[in-house]
Amino acid sequence: MSRIGRMPIEVPQGVEVKLGAGNEITVKGPKATLSRVLHPEMLITVENGLITVTRPSENKTHKSLHGLTRTLINNMIIGVTEGYTKTLEINGVGYRAQKQGNKLVMNLGYSHNVEMEEPEGVKVEVPNPNQIIVSGSDKQAVGQFAAVVREKRPPEPYKGKGIKYADEVIRRKEGKTGKK
Repeated sequence: MSRIGRMPIEVPQGVEVKLGAGNEITVKGPKATLSRVLHPEMLITVENGLITVTRPSENKTHKSLHGLTRTLINNMIIGVTEGYTKTLEINGVGYRAQKQGNKLVMNLGYSHNVEMEEPEGVKVEVPNPNQIIVSGSDKQAVGQFAAVVREKRPPEPYKGKGIKYADEVIRRKEGKTGKK
């Protein structure tokens, strides 16, 4: 049996969980309200402040969906109570970011500025010109937007210039050496 899937999820104080038809789950908390349709074959029960996920059979598909379903629900509960953040760092001479209204404007060494619209449910902060903080209650949306921002100028291995996650380690390469 799935080690992750069989663990019950505790519903914290102030969080309301509703299970609708077709395994549509809605989690309402102090920060936001998230809703998601989960696989219809998974058996989800909400009782006494605990959410349990069980699978109907030992089928390979059901086994793989068991832990996934439990993790998706757990991520929703964490999202509405604490939220998620990703921190990006910009390295390079003249590379910088700034916030203009609900747009993130970055100067990344191209002939033009890169402008990105802030998606719904995701908040972008620029505390200093070489740091971007992406936060929100939906883990997938925060991670996706951070990945799209990083994609605009990924870090290169020779000088380390580009946009990287704060906890990311860039494997550096040695440059060319002259012939002797």
